[in-house]
Amino acid sequence: MSAPRGVCFIGIGNMGWPMATRLVQSGCDVAVSDAVAGRADQFAQANGGTAASDLVAAVKARDVVITMLPTSGHVEAVVAGIAGGLRQGHILIDMSSGAPAATRAIAERLSSKGVIVLDAPVSGGVSRAITGDLAIMTGGDAEALDRVDPLLKAMGTTIHRIGAVGAGQAMKALNNLVSAGGFLMAVEALVIGQQFGLDPHVMTDVLNASTGMNNSTQKKLRQFVLSRKFDSGFGLDLMVKDLSIALEVGRDHAAPTPLSALCREMWASAAAMLGKGQDHTAIAKLSEAMAGVTLGEATKKVGPTKA
Repeated sequence: MSAPRGVCFIGIGNMGWPMATRLVQSGCDVAVSDAVAGRADQFAQANGGTAASDLVAAVKARDVVITMLPTSGHVEAVVAGIAGGLRQGHILIDMSSGAPAATRAIAERLSSKGVIVLDAPVSGGVSRAITGDLAIMTGGDAEALDRVDPLLKAMGTTIHRIGAVGAGQAMKALNNLVSAGGFLMAVEALVIGQQFGLDPHVMTDVLNASTGMNNSTQKKLRQFVLSRKFDSGFGLDLMVKDLSIALEVGRDHAAPTPLSALCREMWASAAAMLGKGQDHTAIAKLSEAMAGVTLGEATKKVGPTKA
């Protein structure tokens, strides 16, 4: 089985930039494209590779197309735009956190041209994208996945084969559902503890040494909430999108989702309250607003309040 002859990487945002960088560093011929004017040129100057001034031509010259875009709608628009460059034997890997049904529809349309579609969303955030330690959840044809395995291994250290095309995206949405619920509960616990008189920094240390430990207690509370930085690199609107996808998967398969629905509504409420452009860790401000506190500020309250 021959190795892929180059990659056209479309979408070099917060995650796509370091992921494409890892491909360049692995020795792959990479052409990059982005909706932001000049960003592809900046990437090529900083990391090597080629800025795809003619995207259709760049696609034609390479065997693999990777999309790393905000939504399935963006992916559909890109696929329509590069249709003239897609040919028999091409592999399209959608690494976006997209909707499984939309990805399957794209795969069905492109199959008539002999193009194979795989989905391979990632988890780990910007820091792990930089080091190439992402977790990658794949769906699609096994032989095609074998062929692109070296590309995936340049970007991630744990690559899971979940099932048919779209399965990786379903898993990613469900992963983010669990992550989002854990973050909400961790923040709420800190709010309760601070009102009781506990230091949220000490609480975080205790949680991380106890059974309450999760990804949020380890990598988000101190780093982005208590520091008041709120700059993890993953948007609040994108989390709401992923939670909506998880609920859609549940509805499509008649699965009861009472807690998931409440979780999604909490995140959507925070997005509405805080406005556009917020980091997902800023949802902590919703819990703070409801309680009338700011985490990390000194509190005079010690012990339960008297009736």
